Amino acid sequence: MAANAYILISVEPARTQVVIEQLRTIPRAVVHEVLGPYDIVVELETDTPEDITAILRQKIRTIRGVTNTVTCPWIN
Repeated sequence: MAANAYILISVEPARTQVVIEQLRTIPRAVVHEVLGPYDIVVELETDTPEDITAILRQKIRTIRGVTNTVTCPWIN
């Protein structure tokens, strides 16, 4: 069974487009630029919950300009 999460991301304003481009390289991630308290929402589907954690630690939080993330796992 797949693991799914919405990842709410805050970004330095000058880096938004660069961050979006980098996020779009993550397999099975759908990236949305949004308005409000967060700048980007990523819909992420992985094989396991551990994969979500690994992607957060290695591919999202390491992007220059990302200042904060909130992860909201969801189930069907």
